[in-house]
Amino acid sequence: MAEKTIMLCCAAGMSTSLLLSKMQKAVEAQGVDAEIFATGASDADNQLENKKIDCVLLGPQVRFMEGQFKEKLAPKGIGVEVIDMKAYGMMDGETVLKQALALIG
Repeated sequence: MAEKTIMLCCAAGMSTSLLLSKMQKAVEAQGVDAEIFATGASDADNQLENKKIDCVLLGPQVRFMEGQFKEKLAPKGIGVEVIDMKAYGMMDGETVLKQALALIG
């Protein structure tokens, strides 16, 4: 089991899946022990119940859900942020990985 688990969440889990592969390359290059997976907003609660997740990054298209996620996850100590728009648009896995690791602390 990985030391850190990062959940990417977007409308259907499709666009974050592209970002996921870029982030996994960054994880390997940096030697970070992290599991990263992407899911759609409709399956997010199920994933949060069944996995130990350290942080949640939301795709810009579901930024309106940030408040709901923060309210639900703050008591569990799970950080939530919207993925930086520029990094998301560029599919910059390294920058998004840095954002996730900073959120985990």
